[in-house]
Amino acid sequence: MTDPFTSNLTTAETALRDARAGLSAEISQYPTPISGCDAQFNHLLALRRKVDAALDALDRDVLIPTPRSPH
Repeated sequence: MTDPFTSNLTTAETALRDARAGLSAEISQYPTPISGCDAQFNHLLALRRKVDAALDALDRDVLIPTPRSPH
């Protein structure tokens, strides 16, 4: 049996991977030519970067500093 934290972490990771796949598919199907000022395309790229950053954050180890002696 998995603990709730692990289960929620897995759910979040799955949702983010699905979102990244959806964004990548939408970007790959975007009509060409793409101008440098295409706001919608740039928005899709920004969203994909945010999803990638969130996935990276989930993979990082969390350091919680604790005092060596109680105060």
